Amino acid sequence: MYRGEIEINADNRKLLVEFETTLSVDRSLSKNTLAAYRSDIYKLIAFTEGKNLKKISSEEISAFIQELYDVHLSGRSIARIVSGLKSFYKHLIIEGELEANPMQFILTPKLPKKLPEVLSHSEISEMIAAIDLSKIAGERDKTIMMLMYGCGLRVSELTGLKINNLYFEDGFIRVMGKGDKERLVPIGGKTIRQVKYYLEYYRRHVETKASQNTLILNQRGNSISRVHVFKLIKKLAEKAGISKSVSPHTLRHSFATVLIEAGADLRAVQQMLGHESITTTEIYTHLDKAYLKTIIEQFHPRA
Repeated sequence: MYRGEIEINADNRKLLVEFETTLSVDRSLSKNTLAAYRSDIYKLIAFTEGKNLKKISSEEISAFIQELYDVHLSGRSIARIVSGLKSFYKHLIIEGELEANPMQFILTPKLPKKLPEVLSHSEISEMIAAIDLSKIAGERDKTIMMLMYGCGLRVSELTGLKINNLYFEDGFIRVMGKGDKERLVPIGGKTIRQVKYYLEYYRRHVETKASQNTLILNQRGNSISRVHVFKLIKKLAEKAGISKSVSPHTLRHSFATVLIEAGADLRAVQQMLGHESITTTEIYTHLDKAYLKTIIEQFHPRA
């Protein structure tokens, strides 16, 4: 939408630096999230042709949001931008930089609740069966699948796993989640056996001094990339004949759904997933109800 270098005056730069510092310290947000906030505020500055952020009116912000709709930005992206601007101007009010909040009457677009795509256990098994174990990387790929589905990891958590964070005797692994927040995640016996097999028959043959503590490695002995994991999961889904839209996050959704459907405590699932808010985890209870509804409609003669 807005391309090229954006001129940021000294006053705006100071406000942005202070805002990012607050987000980093108080909310422990990741660098990627901070960059997203910065990018969204840059869009507003570009739209107002470099105007001081403290002098932008509600009318100008409304016109900016309308422009986002006019260029067909998705509702989800617009909602994120509005949310970021609300946080920024709330920060200015709290810090005494502004008396009136120009975002006060700006509404965040309401988004339809979209239940995440999930895979059944048999579909997961078919994806694992599609792995070519005759190739040297086969056991690594199987380990990736089992860790993501068996522990509900995000891609960044998988690629960042360290060997010294594996506590197999206790049945846990230590995971670095969003905002550099650590948590302990249970790991089952089958996954433990697979990781041990991978360590013995793949990893020790490719490791280097630089990667000696990184768990998942590519064939050059370097940390595996997130892009590689995305491509792997999509390829295995295609080979297994699964027509759903599948990504690494689908495995995380499937992990949570299995636990909820089996009656697991919502707070326990929240802790395992590393969700900051219980409301994020509650989507899986909705998913469970949606699943039950389809079962009723399919098999109940009077439904």
